[in-house]
Amino acid sequence: MNSKDEFSWEAFHKAPIVGIIRGMDIDSVRGIAQAHLDAGLYTLEVTMNTAGASEIIAAIRSEFPALNVGAGTVCTVSDFKKAIDAGSQFIVTPIIDEEVIKSAVAQQIPIFPGAYSPTEIYKAWSLGASAVKVFPATQLGVQYIKDVSAPLNDIKLLPTGGVCS
Repeated sequence: MNSKDEFSWEAFHKAPIVGIIRGMDIDSVRGIAQAHLDAGLYTLEVTMNTAGASEIIAAIRSEFPALNVGAGTVCTVSDFKKAIDAGSQFIVTPIIDEEVIKSAVAQQIPIFPGAYSPTEIYKAWSLGASAVKVFPATQLGVQYIKDVSAPLNDIKLLPTGGVCS
């Protein structure tokens, strides 16, 4: 399955919200995927520490072609390869792993690495991130995002964490 040519930036920009699936079975994920689309949302991340993550990614890609489906909690190159083999259209990490970022950039796969401080945010962006996942954003609040965005206004930020668990 080809990953890089099928990520829809247009759909992502219509509703730049990424739903995160962690620890759920395929039947639950199917229901969430349908609800996501019904709500006008187009991007879902399945964390690689979910049992059967690769199979879930492949199934949701096949059954819900209007969705951008990617892999999260990608911490190693091995995780990255599994995610891409499953058909992930994008990659999300909770950390900055230079090899994972470089692998995604080299393959033109959108990547959203996790960062917390302005230094980490800038480093992730400098390595080629498509946007930087500010994580955990719940600990920082909206003002932090505004404060970081002021001097780093060219960096696309994706605040993440804590909407529901």
